[in-house]
Amino acid sequence: MTRLDIFADPVCPWCLIGKVELDRALESRPDHPFAITWHPFRLNPAMPPEGMDRVAYLRAKLGDQVDAATRALAERAAALGLTLNPSPREPDTTDAHRLMHWAGLEGAQTRVMAGLLRAHWQDAQDIGDADTLTAIAGAAGMDPALTARLLASDADRDEVARRESHARQRGISSVPTFIVADAHAVSGAQPAALWQGVIDEIMAASRQG
Repeated sequence: MTRLDIFADPVCPWCLIGKVELDRALESRPDHPFAITWHPFRLNPAMPPEGMDRVAYLRAKLGDQVDAATRALAERAAALGLTLNPSPREPDTTDAHRLMHWAGLEGAQTRVMAGLLRAHWQDAQDIGDADTLTAIAGAAGMDPALTARLLASDADRDEVARRESHARQRGISSVPTFIVADAHAVSGAQPAALWQGVIDEIMAASRQG
C-alpha cells in the first residue's frame, strides 16, 4: 500500500471539493494502492469555542472578495453536481478534529470526514455542536454514547494541537494538502484526472518492480 496523508479542515470549501474529486478517482480505480490517513489542520485556530456568524466571519476574512470567492466555489461545486447549503455558523473545529482522531483509532476516518463535510456544507449544521458530532459519529459506525462522553471531556485536545503544530512545522500552511508516500506534496483541490494519473503511475511502477 501507498500512504496518502491528507491535511484538511471540514470548514474548508476546497477540502470538500478536493475530497469529491479524489473519491471519483478512487471509484474509477477500485484497485488503487492508497492507505488514507486524515490529519488535523484548523484554518481558524483562534476561533472562539462558540463559533461566529458565517457572513461576519467571511467579511472579516475576505473583505470585498467575498462575493467573487462565493461564486467561484458555487461554480466548482455545481460542476461536480453538488448543491451547497452551508451552516450559518462558522464553528471552532477543535472538537471535529478530536472526533477525527478517535475515528482514526476505529478505521472510520473517511466516513466521519464525509459526514462532517456534508453536515457543514450541505445540511447547514453546526459541526462545533457536540450533539451534531455525536450523530455524525454514530452514522459512521462509532459508539455515540462513548463519543458524547469524550466530547464532554478534554480528551486528546493536546494531541490534536500537537499534530497540527507538527504539520505547520513541516511547512504545511494551507488545506487541503496531500502527501503521497511521505514524499510528494500535492496542494489544493486537484481534479480527479490528476489522481487517476498518480494512481496509474504507482500501479505501473509496482508491476515493473
